[in-house]
Amino acid sequence: MTDSLRRSWLAAGALAVLPMLAWAQPQSWPARPIRVVVSYPAGGVSDVVARALGDKLTAQLGQPIVVENKAGAGGAIGLDQVAKSQPDGYTLGFSAISPLALSPHLGKLPFDPAKDLVPVASVMYSPVLLLGTKRATAKDFGQLIAQAKKDPGSIRWATAGLASLGHIMLEQIAYTAKAEITHIPYKGGGQQLNDGLSAQFEVLSTNAGPAVLQHIKTGSFHALAVGAPKRLASLPNVPTLGELGYPAANLSSLFGIFAPAGTPAAIVDRLNTEINKALATPDLQAKLAATDNVPTGGKASEFARQIAEESAGNARIIRAANIKLD
Repeated sequence: MTDSLRRSWLAAGALAVLPMLAWAQPQSWPARPIRVVVSYPAGGVSDVVARALGDKLTAQLGQPIVVENKAGAGGAIGLDQVAKSQPDGYTLGFSAISPLALSPHLGKLPFDPAKDLVPVASVMYSPVLLLGTKRATAKDFGQLIAQAKKDPGSIRWATAGLASLGHIMLEQIAYTAKAEITHIPYKGGGQQLNDGLSAQFEVLSTNAGPAVLQHIKTGSFHALAVGAPKRLASLPNVPTLGELGYPAANLSSLFGIFAPAGTPAAIVDRLNTEINKALATPDLQAKLAATDNVPTGGKASEFARQIAEESAGNARIIRAANIKLD
């Protein structure tokens, strides 16, 4: 990521504390229902969390939060709709940061991530698990890397697709370990998981969740490592990639709320405060924990900084690995 792009993202976060457009009349906000565009299909973990957060915000703000699913292009379609909406505080987006920190390095987007959206608040991170299938002989991460070095290409690692977070993780591990690992890209996670259950490859990376945890409990998969800031309560014996000596590969999917650029700072600040308040409630924390997702929260400026840093890291590994979309 260029210095100018980094500055743009940090400036976008700073919008949350600058005076903005008077015509939006933030003093009277909210005066009608607020639409939240979720960049993923209905029924998934991100959708469930967005609706639970929406229920909290409805009670706190006194206006209905209406969730609308606009899936596609890895989250870019939903965020594009948000970016092109009126910056009046009545249209927000809920998405992983991948469309902002990963997709721009792989092709042109219909919106400018650094200029058209404002980060409001991070909501959660979704850990990424590295799992061995029944075909894998390695019982832990160290054995996996040893085999990859001893027999280059023998470890086949399935991900949700080219340039997915799992692919970035794979390339970072292979680069650091100086090992050759065969990438098996899928078009999404469903078929990848099914083929993993039938042991058509050695390892796969996938977001944590109740279904995956159940497959681990039954022995269909064994967890080798997790991309997360700390170990999961549900898998306390599984080390993070940071603990294993791969901090650059210790990636997780960070999700948050975004607003169109130009949204009045008073509204962004109010939203940030209310989202942090909602995330601190025991019942919402319990709902996130049940899906192996971890609440985050914090200042809008900190969320912008995290996006900028992840974007810079993704740009480096994409260049080094020469990753290109078909």
